[in-house]
Amino acid sequence: MGITIGFVGAGQFAGHFMNLFGLHPDVDAVYATDVVPERAEEHRERYGLAGTFPDFDALLESDVDAVAIFTQRWTHGPLVLKALEAGKHVYSAVPMAISVEEIEAIVKKVEETGLTYMMGETSYYNPAVVYARSQIASGTWGRVFYSEGDYVHDMDNGFYAAYQFSGGDAWKATASYPPMLYPTHAIGGVLGAVPSHAVSVSCIGIPDDRGDGVFDKDVSLWGNTYSNMSALFALADGGVMRTNEFRRVGHPAAAHESRFRFYGTDGVMEQTSTGAAESDRDSIADIGDLFQTKVDIDPESDEYKDIDPDLLNSFVSGTAKVHDRSRLPQEFEGARNGHEGAHHFLADDFVRAVRDRTLPPVNAWLSARFTVPGIVAYESAQRDGERLPIPDFGDVPASLTGGSEATA
Repeated sequence: MGITIGFVGAGQFAGHFMNLFGLHPDVDAVYATDVVPERAEEHRERYGLAGTFPDFDALLESDVDAVAIFTQRWTHGPLVLKALEAGKHVYSAVPMAISVEEIEAIVKKVEETGLTYMMGETSYYNPAVVYARSQIASGTWGRVFYSEGDYVHDMDNGFYAAYQFSGGDAWKATASYPPMLYPTHAIGGVLGAVPSHAVSVSCIGIPDDRGDGVFDKDVSLWGNTYSNMSALFALADGGVMRTNEFRRVGHPAAAHESRFRFYGTDGVMEQTSTGAAESDRDSIADIGDLFQTKVDIDPESDEYKDIDPDLLNSFVSGTAKVHDRSRLPQEFEGARNGHEGAHHFLADDFVRAVRDRTLPPVNAWLSARFTVPGIVAYESAQRDGERLPIPDFGDVPASLTGGSEATA
């Protein structure tokens, strides 16, 4: 008997994952709810869902096994906690939450209940990160002492439209969402490969100068003026991590939004917007073909009419040579993928974890390590770059590590 999943939020990304979860052989039924009931009903019809619920509370009172949170990024923490308290397994879009206190509460609740929590961080499955994770684990690059992760997504590339869709007339108040409160696409790629965690940070925020009412302190829900931010983190293993979160940048949506570089004592991997190279002391090799996930599509086709053209790269991709598709359900073959091949693995890993009562790769403890550093970095920027300590909630407790974790 398979599991049942209820989606909270019925936007573009939610529909994409409704379809994948619905295809999974270990999922019996998928449901939806949204504050705009018509959206939930539209998704029910489009993706053949089992039904809808009038609101979040009704979903939690039902007998669904798991809840998938696809609401606005600053709302996740309280919704996740409420779902865990109702005895539901949880899949959450990023970020985990926007305060250290919310994250600590989620980690404690997962440990207390033994329920599955997984954050849907795509960078963990990014081809460059999958490759780096393997190389670092094997010791090929020696001691990795410095790493870089960037999330480069200009507001003009789909974000204006997304905030307008969700925010209505008051969309500018939330379009100013602080970049470092959405840190996991950058940090998750580095710490998804380097087995360490951040212990302190200094961050610089660059005030926006577009003058269009976004990133305006008097308009912003967070009083935020920073559209671009750069942070330097010290890691527990003595290494260094640098990340950039850029929202005003001359960069095309079709290129790598998340890209990574790792520098070790015996080897280096450097990814750019268009390629990648690996080197040692004697040679350098082009390895970009290992990470290619592009697929040929007609953006004008009816198949993609529901996707903002500026977000097509996030919604449509193949898998790379470094991905192991043999572990995926046959039912996923030919299904729309996204974020450089990540979506199929995200859906499968969550279902596996719930089904087998094992830890998903991006579990609550790793999710905290992907998210908390950005929260503290934003605080550092507000203090003119003051270096601040980063709290850590430790490794997964031994009592919860009985099962194996899947990887891409």
